[in-house]
Amino acid sequence: MPYQQEYNVALQAVAHASKLCSQIQDQLLDTETLVKSDQSPVTIADFVSQALIIATLQEHFPDDAVIGEEDSSDLKHPHNAPLLETITQWVQKVHPHATSDDILRWLDLGRPTHAHQRFWTLDPIDGTKGFLAGRQYAVALALLHEGEIVVGVLGCPNLPGEGDQRGFLFGTFQGQPARQIPLHTDSPTTTITVHAPKALSQTRFCESVESGHSNHDHSAQIASRLGITAPPYRIDSQCKYSAVSRGDASIYLRLPTRKDYREKIWDHAAGVALVKAAGGRVTDVDGAPLDFTCGHTLENNRGVIATCGPIHDEVISAVQDVL
Repeated sequence: MPYQQEYNVALQAVAHASKLCSQIQDQLLDTETLVKSDQSPVTIADFVSQALIIATLQEHFPDDAVIGEEDSSDLKHPHNAPLLETITQWVQKVHPHATSDDILRWLDLGRPTHAHQRFWTLDPIDGTKGFLAGRQYAVALALLHEGEIVVGVLGCPNLPGEGDQRGFLFGTFQGQPARQIPLHTDSPTTTITVHAPKALSQTRFCESVESGHSNHDHSAQIASRLGITAPPYRIDSQCKYSAVSRGDASIYLRLPTRKDYREKIWDHAAGVALVKAAGGRVTDVDGAPLDFTCGHTLENNRGVIATCGPIHDEVISAVQDVL
């Protein structure tokens, strides 16, 4: 079956990374977080996750390129040597013979020097602020071939399920349904589908916790136009795509906060694959398909709208009225 091997390797890599990140979140120290030049935080978990996943991809698919969010530049400063050593020790739990030089090399493989028709895109910790606050975050990995997302896997270590279940992998590959796989137990894998409410007014939408990621005021106006009275389901990271895919919510709005801002591909590719495989629709705020052929960003798109499907056009109309 096409992309079955890639899917299996992606699941394995994201599972290992998600479990380590879960352990790191429980033990994280203030000294194990950096602030990048754009003022966004990055933790040892970001580096551990990216190095671990790229190492696994390189082992199985050495000719594939990877576009990742992080690189090694901050870790090369001498004052960050203790941080690099800590990262190396965490990665060695999966790759026992890994060295600090290996870590730096794997991280920088996430910055390819030229375009590729087939490449992976990786967000090692999507929702770092949520991770730091003990909330939701996701490990997001997708494979693209000629602009099409052919494999998508999300690790959501804190996402609740039925009863006391917590922590899931979500995955799909070309032509296959979306699946939910318990991360920490041997419970069975289930196929998930979107939920279309009987009336639009009964819909629940989800959006980012951080107001800097999506315009909350506009979201409230859109909900009012659609007759939606339920409060928004605010959740960090691409876990929002998982929520729509399994029917926790039926709309995900990522509305532009600046006219010139363009979304990063690693923030959406895996989640987009899931929602589509679960029977939903994903476009930008103008109703155009997301274009993953422009490098690191969705250069030809503004914002993102994901829905259960049947209500999509009505949601776009309301968004257009407000924007």
